Amino acid sequence: MELSVAHGTYAAVTLGVILTMLLKRSVVLPTLIGTLLVVWVHLDSLVSGLQAVFNANLVAARELFGIFLIITFMAALLRSLKDLGADRIMMVPFRKMMVNGHVSYFLLAAVTYVLSLFFWPTPAVPLIGALLIPPAIRAGLPAMGGAVTIAIAGQGMALSSDYVMQVAPVLSAKAGGIDPSAVADKAMVLSLITGSVALVWAYGSMRKTIGRESAEPLVFSGGGERGLPPRPGRFSSAKGMAVLVPFSLLSAMGYMVYTKVAKGEGGVEGAEGAAFIGGVAAVLLILSTFAHARGNAPDQISEYLVEGFLFAFRVMGPVVPIAGFFFLGSGDFSGEILGVGQNAPSFLFDLVQAGQAMIPDSGGVIAFGILVIGMLTGLDGSGFSGLPLTGGLSAALAETSGLDPATLAAIGQMGSIWTGGGTLVAWSSLVAVAGFAGVSVMELVHKNFVPVVAGLIVSTLVALILW
Repeated sequence: MELSVAHGTYAAVTLGVILTMLLKRSVVLPTLIGTLLVVWVHLDSLVSGLQAVFNANLVAARELFGIFLIITFMAALLRSLKDLGADRIMMVPFRKMMVNGHVSYFLLAAVTYVLSLFFWPTPAVPLIGALLIPPAIRAGLPAMGGAVTIAIAGQGMALSSDYVMQVAPVLSAKAGGIDPSAVADKAMVLSLITGSVALVWAYGSMRKTIGRESAEPLVFSGGGERGLPPRPGRFSSAKGMAVLVPFSLLSAMGYMVYTKVAKGEGGVEGAEGAAFIGGVAAVLLILSTFAHARGNAPDQISEYLVEGFLFAFRVMGPVVPIAGFFFLGSGDFSGEILGVGQNAPSFLFDLVQAGQAMIPDSGGVIAFGILVIGMLTGLDGSGFSGLPLTGGLSAALAETSGLDPATLAAIGQMGSIWTGGGTLVAWSSLVAVAGFAGVSVMELVHKNFVPVVAGLIVSTLVALILW
């Protein structure tokens, strides 16, 4: 295959993006400049290059807007529940079950996993940290043990699969033209394997220290052990929503699983599944807002939605230009970005095909290579910005490796999110976990490193055996 100067430019920018991630800097600027340069060189037109920068971001925003919406509804719902006081009531049964440090460790992991699966770890951590860490410490779990289990179960296991909101699978799949539901299913399996290995390994390493610490638990600004009860007259409404919300969300997820098992590919999954969960969250938001604001509900729900959108754009906004650059490397999107119709180059795929002779034909080598690339891209502290790259590479390397592209994309997703999502780098959301637990974030990274890396190695080996 004959490569052009534009292909070389695309390769140079991609290497520059990886180097920027290694230096722990944002890659938004390199991808914006890279999009301009690649198209300018390819079409020999500065005007076309400038148009492509806009088009790439527009295409990426259109493809990813469904993600923004579901994050918006979930974040707005959680804020509404907090104002109502239902969030604290939801935690009461779990606090009573923390009878000792060993039970607290695994219970904290289970609660963190479920909440993070539906609401994402970033908004869920303050709730868990303020309401569950203090009783867990009082029951005998060391503060570091609480931080480790929250990080592994939330920032690692739940976020790396992102099976409910499906932000990560969509980002991994879009750049390579892969089926998002296939990536989501395999990522769920790999995340559970990685998380199980990491949780058990971490528990074994600190088991002897559990039960030795029973100091007075910390009291955080979020309310902690002495959190305020719901406003007078609202307790029944808060209690009702505290029951209705988890029941509704778990029922919705159960229905999605049932339709997938019963109907196979005709089930509610992928974009349809995300839309279903988003619709359920929207209805719950309406009910919660009316329970809290009563006659002021129409104005209050607008504020919740605005806050939800702000959170969504704050989290996902930087991903749009990054995705736009890697969409340019895929033939499914490059024609629209370049404005040349169907006969558009696939820069990333062309580069991989041209270099096939130098790529080992071992599926194992390629799978672990994708894992390492994912971990490198996760060093930026996001976990999501590298997914378009690992997804695009997975599709391009699938034929050479003999593996399903969805499998490689799921492996890359594991590496990127477990690293940058908040378990292995101190400049990520792991800071919030350490803060609520009152431990050193660098020490927390050290405690997470061996269990998480061991889990990633095991899950990649299982992926090679199963798929």
